[in-house]
Amino acid sequence: MADSRAELPSLSRKTFHALVAVSVTAVVVAGLVAAALLRQATLGDAEAELARETSAVAAALDRSDDRVSTARAMDLDQVRLTLVAADGTVLYDNRDDAARMVNHASREEVGEALSTGVGSAERMSATVGYVSIYRAALLSTGEVVRLSVDKAGAMAAFTAMVPALLALAAVLVALSYLASRSLTRRIVGPIAAIDPAAPQATVPYGELVPLACRIDEQQEQLREQMYRLEDSEQMRREFTSNVTHELKTPLSSISGAAELIRDGIARPADVPDFAGRIVAESARLTDLVNDILTLSKLDESERAGARELLGSTERVDLLQVARNVCDRLRTASRAAGVTLRAEGQGATVVGSARLLDELVYNLCDNAIRYNHPGGSVSVEVSTGDGGPALSVSDTGIGIAADQQEKVFERFYRVDAGRSRESGGTGLGLAIVKHAALFHGARIDLESEPGKGTCVIVTFPAQG
Repeated sequence: MADSRAELPSLSRKTFHALVAVSVTAVVVAGLVAAALLRQATLGDAEAELARETSAVAAALDRSDDRVSTARAMDLDQVRLTLVAADGTVLYDNRDDAARMVNHASREEVGEALSTGVGSAERMSATVGYVSIYRAALLSTGEVVRLSVDKAGAMAAFTAMVPALLALAAVLVALSYLASRSLTRRIVGPIAAIDPAAPQATVPYGELVPLACRIDEQQEQLREQMYRLEDSEQMRREFTSNVTHELKTPLSSISGAAELIRDGIARPADVPDFAGRIVAESARLTDLVNDILTLSKLDESERAGARELLGSTERVDLLQVARNVCDRLRTASRAAGVTLRAEGQGATVVGSARLLDELVYNLCDNAIRYNHPGGSVSVEVSTGDGGPALSVSDTGIGIAADQQEKVFERFYRVDAGRSRESGGTGLGLAIVKHAALFHGARIDLESEPGKGTCVIVTFPAQG
């Protein structure tokens, strides 16, 4: 677990890196924007000031008879003054030798002044990061006076701000580190504090509600699985205990009778009786083992979802199954003094012929065992919109309301004494329940003590 956590990305580091990146980007962008705004403000003021100076110089030169001398006498501090003839020849420049300067007729601001009276231009200076601002005015003599000044450009402004920006970036990085740790604790802390047992009650953010709901659902599923496992374990213990008890009873009887015969204690006249008891208990033991095997296969089929474990399915006529079962139980019903009959209409069910036979057999067998002499058992097969249905009705002892949900549990007996006397295994109705589940059928039970019981098995509509 520790190794897998080490491979996962750290929310703290990601937050820290993101904050640093945002901070540095903000500093750079802010610096560039500030430099651009500073440049624009500086150049704007310089252009306005240069325009005023150009107008004043042009007015002074227009009043002078010797414009070169007048221009030479002007003290313009850092402003460059150039006097250009109408043909572009440089007549005077306060920064350079006019004789060595090239013709200025092609200069943008000079050409514009010759055409319109006023001209202006901006050009990058030979000095890196500076901009030269030019302003020209046409004199009454046809000559052009041009003033220019160099101002710091964006790069120069930014370069000047680099130390301050670096210092600010260092401060912001430090603040980002501290802020990231604080934010991580504030963001991750509530998440780490979520109670897995009740996530919806402790979820700190709305975005985590779906996750909390999903955790709740999974926990509920786990609880249900645990309950089912506990129930299964309890059922297994009870089943093992009941099976052990049920097996011991006939085995004890068989063993006791056999020992009496073996040791010669039984009188010769009693030997047939003991032998009959051994045969009866052996048959009961065989029935019990067969029922246990059937239930085990049904359980395995349900757990694995493998219907083929119980053999192939086929189309089975329920009415024919009911008649066959009644024929096999005719002797037992007569011995109990119970009338047994099967009636209705043919109804086909796709399923396991053996399981359907056991379902009908166990229902009818129980109806005979828990009946009164002179009573009756009626098996009826019908079809309807809900699907084929099989009902087994008797006039027996009935089942109390508080016991009706338990009769399909393994080894549960409404009247344990009567069941053991008549040879029941206590697994018949459990087999009925699981056989019905195998076929997707629904079981309904209606009963009243002293008046009898009716069990209705409704199968799904057959395609």
